[in-house]
This record gives sequence, C-alpha cells and structure tokens, in this order.
Amino acid sequence: MSTQVRVRFAPSPTGALHIGGVRTALYNYLFARQTGGKMLLRIEDTDQNRFVPGAENYILEALAWVGITIDEGIGVGGPHEPYRQSERKHMYRDFAETLVATDKAYYAFDTPEELDEMRQTFEKQGSAFQYNSITRTRLKNSLTLPLEEVQARIAAGEPHVIRLKVPAKEEIRFKDLIREWVNVHSSQIDDKVLLKADGMPTYHLANVVDDHLMGITHVIRGEEWLPSAPLHVLLYQSFGWERPEFAHLPLLLKPEGNGKLSKRDADLGGFPVFPLEWKDPATGTVARGFREDGYLPEAVVNFLAFLGWNPGTEQEMFTMDELITAFSLDKIHKAGARFDIAKAKWFNQQYLRQRSDDSIAELLKASFPASTAEQVQSIVHLLKDRVTFPQEIVEQSKFLFEAPTQYDEQVMNSKWNADVAGVVQAYAEALPAVEPFTAETAKEALHKVTDEKGIKLGKVMQPLRVVLTGAAAGPDLMLSMEIMGKAEVINRLTKVL
Repeated sequence: MSTQVRVRFAPSPTGALHIGGVRTALYNYLFARQTGGKMLLRIEDTDQNRFVPGAENYILEALAWVGITIDEGIGVGGPHEPYRQSERKHMYRDFAETLVATDKAYYAFDTPEELDEMRQTFEKQGSAFQYNSITRTRLKNSLTLPLEEVQARIAAGEPHVIRLKVPAKEEIRFKDLIREWVNVHSSQIDDKVLLKADGMPTYHLANVVDDHLMGITHVIRGEEWLPSAPLHVLLYQSFGWERPEFAHLPLLLKPEGNGKLSKRDADLGGFPVFPLEWKDPATGTVARGFREDGYLPEAVVNFLAFLGWNPGTEQEMFTMDELITAFSLDKIHKAGARFDIAKAKWFNQQYLRQRSDDSIAELLKASFPASTAEQVQSIVHLLKDRVTFPQEIVEQSKFLFEAPTQYDEQVMNSKWNADVAGVVQAYAEALPAVEPFTAETAKEALHKVTDEKGIKLGKVMQPLRVVLTGAAAGPDLMLSMEIMGKAEVINRLTKVL
C-alpha cells in the first residue's frame, strides 16, 4: 500500500448531497492536506435505479463552493480512470470470479420467489431469514449443486449472483481510528451478494476493489457504514490484500431529541440540510441550501469542522489553512454531534464582519441596480455588523431609499419640542452650503447648529434619527445621511417641519 496518505470521498448520485456528506468530505480533505496526501473523488453509482440526473454536477459544485479541491478523480482525471463505478463495470466480475476460484465466494441461482418463500418459512417459525453458512446448504448454489450443473446453468445464461462465502465460526476484529477495537462474530454477517444478476457489482465489492486499486490508505466515512466494516475486512482478507485504516465519523444528530438529522427536522426547524439549493428533477420540489440562505462558505466550513471534532483549545474561528494545521483524527468524538443551527448563524455573523466591504458588495450588487459600486460598499459598511446574512443588508437598507411615512410615536411624543424643531429647521437651512456632503461634514454642521442654539447634541440625535428614518434606533446616522445624499436629507427634514 502507498506510503503517501490517499483518501477518497465517494458519494452516490442519488440526489442532493447532505450536509453530513460535506462534513465527511471536509474531514477527508483536512487529513489529506495535513499529511501531504491526496484527495480523490469517486462516484459510486452501482445502483442505477437510484441515479438522479444532475446529482453529480451538484456534488462537484458543492465541494467547490466550500473550498474542497480534488487532486484526482471526477472532474480532474488521474491514473486510475474511470472514477465512475458504472464505467468500471467490466472489471468487477473478474475479481468476483477470483473469489469463487479460491473458494471465498460462490454462484447462487435462487430466484427472488424462492428466497421470498424461504423468508416466509422462517417467519412462520418466528425467526428472520439470513443467507449464511447454515442456510446456504439448503439453497440453490454452487456449493450444493454438482459442478457440471453449475457450468451448464451459467453457459445457458441462467440469472445468478455471486455471494461471499462468510466463514462459519470466525471472530472479525479490527481497530477503528476513532472507535478503537471493533469485534463482530461471523455468524452476524450474511453471505452478501457481491455481483448482481445484471453484472453490476454491489456497493461492497466495488467499494473494496476500487479502494484497493486506487491505493486508498484511509477510509474516513460516516458511522452509518460501521456495520458494513466487518464485511469489508472479510473481503480484504479473502482477496489477500492489505486493508486501509478505517475511521467512522459520529452521526449528525437533530437539534432536539434523539435521532439522526433529517430533511424533515430541517423543514420543521426552518433551516437547510443541503449545501446548495436543490431542485428535484422528478417532482420539481425545491430544497433550500446554505448558500442560497446567505451562509458564507468559510462559515459553513468552520461550523462543520466543529460537528464532531474539537481542537482542544479555546479558538473557535479558523481559516481553512488553520483547520488543516489543527486537525487530527484522534480529536474526533465518538458520540453524535448535535446540529446547532444557532451556532452556524453565529459563525456567519463573525465571518460576515471579517469580510471586506467590496467582497460583500459584489455579492449584493444585483440588489442595488441604481447604485454605484462605491455606494453599495458604503451601504455594506453601514450595516454588515448588524446582520447575520448578506441579503439582510438589502432589507435593512430600505430606509436609505424610502422616506419614512410613519415616525416612532414614543420618541416624538417625549423628545420632540420647540427647541428640537428649531435645531432641525436651522440644520435644514445650513446643509445646502455643506460641500462636500459626507458623514464628517454633516456632523460638523450639526455640531455648529447645536452650539449656536445652546442645545446639547444628545437631546437632538434621537428625534433627528426618527425624522430621517422613522425609527428610534439604527446604524450610524451620519453615515446613513451621506448615503441618502444631501438633497434627500434636506427633503426629509423639511417634510417633518
């Protein structure tokens, strides 16, 4: 096996990539980058019945959005092409036949009807049917049929599968990098189908063969694959291959209660579970995405990194490079990770504040078609510390373009008086001469008016804000006035007088 770390992310193109899948890809990527290894992307589409058009492109776009770059595989190419399992179909039969030849697997000719009948027989006796070392002796396969009959059936093109011959009494033991030692008795594993009647491999065979041929050194995947790991260990043993290290990641748990995070939990909680918006090609149903909801990719990466891993320090904000340096498999938790969307929002707020005004303005420019790039940057600068998502800047900036039609009654009743009205009048009359009109010059002009009137600035500021915006509180008033423009400010002041 290669001494260089080689990991892979191997999703199935059956629909939108779940955010848990993105976390799996992220952990693989961080481990590969930290160790100077390679990250592969393989598409596992052996189940053609579940193939969904557009899903593969969605996976590529989602990984690119969060900043996970692929070294080898789909979209990049490499020495082990093709990286789509359906295009590797021709090679799997040879490997399955090798196992048959070494008495590690066998041909099974049982029809679906015959297997159903066997299941029903077992159910009547109060037990569950398993195709295993005991039942296989009573079924129609190459272990019970004469060799000549087996050859004749195959030559005649009779449908058949190839099953793994699981040892009858064997302890399967392996060390998982996260869960330590895992022990399973072979009696708990049935004789899994390796090659289906249509010639397509099952996930188990294709997965092990491809990982071996592609030199994968570490299989980092979700906990839901842990029950399959003993079977995969058996397959490596049956082939006589060195197996990769296994690391099974903790489940993502729903925000409240018990159980795995689902799309239904997300719909009920009003948050996404997919990285990007997904439109189901069959039903037209649209599922929301983190990107379209306004999450920044760096916030999503930071949020996902902490779902099951902790650096062991107080630091919470990490760049991708910092995550690569800090990441280690031995700091991944065994217990499931609670999906706390409030934490995701917190990360988004922090990263939004760190982003440059011009980069956020670029995201929002289509929402301000009548404004210049400089004006949009000013709007972003004014509001970005007050929002969680970029699009909230658009909503919260409406007061800059629309004069108020209603005014905060509490402030106007308690703080509007003749003195304040006099300051506002004088200020409106002084502003035409203010050039250039900026937050700074507008503030200087206001100071001059209040000094001349002998009124403290504190008595004027809130009523002035209400006059200009309608609200008692809001972002920096002078900067707001600069964005509104001098003519609009004067219009709003005179309107109330």
